[in-house]
Amino acid sequence: MATKLRPRKMKLAHIEECFARMSARLPEPKTELEYKNPYTLLVAVVLSAQATDVGVNRATKGLYAAADTPQAMVALGVDSIAHHIRTCLLYTSDAA
Repeated sequence: MATKLRPRKMKLAHIEECFARMSARLPEPKTELEYKNPYTLLVAVVLSAQATDVGVNRATKGLYAAADTPQAMVALGVDSIAHHIRTCLLYTSDAA
């Protein structure tokens, strides 16, 4: 019978070391996701869990034109957000 492995929490020092090594190796990381600001990058990353970067870029082009801040996104409403991201898989759960 296989034993179930429990995930271990990383210690802060290990996390900092990991980020330091990644930053040294790739100081200016690039992404194929299109975004306007840190908030829209976050939106794109969340959507990219369910779709390709190309699909996310297609869906967010109109979304970012309509709302590119948290306040504007809230004002846009779930139905409008869902309309914009409908081409992404599972958009109904991502929009809520």
